[in-house]
Amino acid sequence: MNINDFIVQVALPEHRVFAEEICDEMAESAKARGTGIAKRSPEYVAGKMADGKAVIAFHKDGSWAGFCYIETWSHGQFVANSGLIVSPNYRKAGLAHAIKERIFELSRTKYPKAKIFGLTTGLAVMKINSDLGYEPVTYSELTQDEDFWKGCQSCVNFEILKSKDRKNCMCTAMLYDPATQKHDVAKKFAEELQRKPKLYERFMLMKQKMIIKKNPLLFLSLFR
Repeated sequence: MNINDFIVQVALPEHRVFAEEICDEMAESAKARGTGIAKRSPEYVAGKMADGKAVIAFHKDGSWAGFCYIETWSHGQFVANSGLIVSPNYRKAGLAHAIKERIFELSRTKYPKAKIFGLTTGLAVMKINSDLGYEPVTYSELTQDEDFWKGCQSCVNFEILKSKDRKNCMCTAMLYDPATQKHDVAKKFAEELQRKPKLYERFMLMKQKMIIKKNPLLFLSLFR
């Protein structure tokens, strides 16, 4: 199976029939990873499809394969490509990268001046983001829209985020700024982590130590 076996397109209103399946898979995936997500209803996902603010993927046999949607914050100054999900049947075929590329193109078309950002703990997503031009940034460079941060409340690490006054957490913040286009260093960093898994493990361990240094009991309580 390879990427040529799939169709990746802007979602249409009639694709709302897949909304419930998509939401169920998002929840199951987050549960398997041991993380939380900003929970969305099938109606919300269907609305994104109707507004032309989502990308959906299908296998050539017609079955649903993947999805991602656009959210805007701070009156359109910031854009997030959220809810990236690939059906377990079609993972490891390069589909996540293809979906991210398509939703990125759609975001740039609809909001050419907006900064596009994301929060992730996944090396694979970091690598994809770096390929697209994102670079690691501090949380202060992201949207400060309260509605965005409320979406973190369902994450198991939310107490860490609160204790750090939203300045840091387990996720790495990444940002694409159309005004700068400086991402060579970030790309090289992600490629180095991809080549050396042990280096990535040390990177995440260092981040954990920095976060829990002042409040170890808070961190440990999240895993009981």
